[in-house]
Amino acid sequence: MHKPDSLRSLRWLAGLLALVCGALGACGSKGPDVVLYCALDQMFAETLVKEFERETGLVVRAEYDVEAAKTVGLVKRIREERSRPRCDVFWNNELAHTVALANDGLLASYDSPSAAGIPADFRDPQQRWTAFAARARVFIVNTTLADPAQLTSLEDLFDPKWRGKVCMARPLTGTTLTHLTALYAAEGDAKGDEFVRRIEESGVNLVQSNGQVMRLVREGQMAWGLTDTDDFNVALNGGHPVAQVFPDQAPGARGALLIPNSVALLADAPHPEAARKLIDFILSREVEEKLAFAEGAQIPVRADVKRPPHVKSAADLSLMRVDWARVGADIERRMTQFKERFLQ
Repeated sequence: MHKPDSLRSLRWLAGLLALVCGALGACGSKGPDVVLYCALDQMFAETLVKEFERETGLVVRAEYDVEAAKTVGLVKRIREERSRPRCDVFWNNELAHTVALANDGLLASYDSPSAAGIPADFRDPQQRWTAFAARARVFIVNTTLADPAQLTSLEDLFDPKWRGKVCMARPLTGTTLTHLTALYAAEGDAKGDEFVRRIEESGVNLVQSNGQVMRLVREGQMAWGLTDTDDFNVALNGGHPVAQVFPDQAPGARGALLIPNSVALLADAPHPEAARKLIDFILSREVEEKLAFAEGAQIPVRADVKRPPHVKSAADLSLMRVDWARVGADIERRMTQFKERFLQ
């Protein structure tokens, strides 16, 4: 028995509607206007992302990295998605991996008008990335267990009197990996290898992350450790007995390492117009100022950006000279090297 033509037509229309809905993703739903991969701690970045959404009306899908895999996890995803990018904007909490992505052709050029005033040292000559809002590598010291005035250099990590009482993150991800890669680039393989050997032989406690370094020191389980200024400020604002030391500030010393955030437009970004608007927002003086006044106390790279008194000016510090192009080229090789040394 044949079904009525009206019923067959109704089912045909229903099937066609289902196909159209599937092609669009979902009927009545709207995807994000821009996709952001963000390695900066969510607690610092999320408020700014929401502010951008309010100001522009654009919807951001922000995907954050976890502390233990800081930066490296998102970089891996960007590489894996190369043939079909999902990400539009990469906001990295450091610079070395961003440079590596640029070297591998994964980033597009974009000269943001908001980058005006950012020093040339913090801008890619090919405009594939721009750096801003930096952290410094510092000692966090529990003042009930150690005198900050006695700590002046990275070499203090190896002082026998601190054996078993000092800690740092394993140099496998994030700023600790960048720090050791920069040391190798600045001082050569022989001195770099010697530094790593002394880490292993001097009883330096190697822990999961900079955040864990901060927690162990603030709670008195370690006397002091090597971490970043943002982690120190979290402990200080929590009322813990801590002080920070910028190492190697004496004349002729290597200087403290300044590691900026960086932001970049992905090559073949799915939403390039909205992505550029998000980058303009992230690189604005207003955002860099807010990051300076936030709990993370980021150090502005522009001299005219306001900062609170407790945030050091880059101009007041003796800074380590860094060839970021070389660090970016070396970072993957050093990560493999350190995994072989520190995960055995």
